[in-house]
Amino acid sequence: MNFALILFLLTVVTGVVWFADKLYFARRRGPDDAEPWWIEYPKSFFPVLLVVFLLRSFLAEPFRIPSSSMRPTLVVGDYILVNKFTYGLRLPILERKIVPIGDPKHGDVVVFRYPVNPSQDFIKRVVGVGGDTVEYRDKQLTVNGKPLPQRADGSYSYVEGMRFETTERRIEQASGSPPREYTIAVSPQSPSVQPGGVRPFAGRENCEYNDRGFTCKVPPGHYFMMGDNRDASDDSRYWGFVPDDHIRGRAFFIWFNWDDIASFAFQRVGSGIR
Repeated sequence: MNFALILFLLTVVTGVVWFADKLYFARRRGPDDAEPWWIEYPKSFFPVLLVVFLLRSFLAEPFRIPSSSMRPTLVVGDYILVNKFTYGLRLPILERKIVPIGDPKHGDVVVFRYPVNPSQDFIKRVVGVGGDTVEYRDKQLTVNGKPLPQRADGSYSYVEGMRFETTERRIEQASGSPPREYTIAVSPQSPSVQPGGVRPFAGRENCEYNDRGFTCKVPPGHYFMMGDNRDASDDSRYWGFVPDDHIRGRAFFIWFNWDDIASFAFQRVGSGIR
């Protein structure tokens, strides 16, 4: 379901009724005549729908985290806000950039349209931008020949379905300036990539895979995305590069998580996203 399109259509329909009443129907009603329901309700909803549509399109949009691919940074059930203008203003629905402001940077957590199914939104971390050579072998991420620094940070455990998963927690430092640190989860016993799971994608010839990992050259105007839960993430390793026109915005804030509130932990709600 394309919620943005539905919201846009509702805003247009209620707006047409609002303007039609201002320009025509209100003038034909007598001072004691009541507004018919088909005018009253759209007029009441139009200002609210318009504000929500504008805020959601140009300022911030809410998303819900559906999977564990970004653990430990983001967990299932996190409700986040995505900054819609940090990378430039885009036309609603069409998602075409009309005012360039900036570009995704190494280490940004980004919401984008899934290249395999553009009607579906994904969230991952940017590890490579256009022109970069990204390599991931033996659990070590390298960008343009420089290994990203990592340091151990204990273990990280979580429940996935009926399974209890335990991983190594590591602090990784993104390439670029200034340096940015974030937390990743790594399972040493799992392969860095499963070549059998790689699907055909545009630019596949820019990548080389083997049992130890892969190397990819990122085309201009594209991004290479990986999940922080490195061994439980369906990301650019398997379906390729994300075009710039698929970018929705940068995730920056966790505003709700029911489990966090119900347990009175309050460790996630209100926190920023590194």
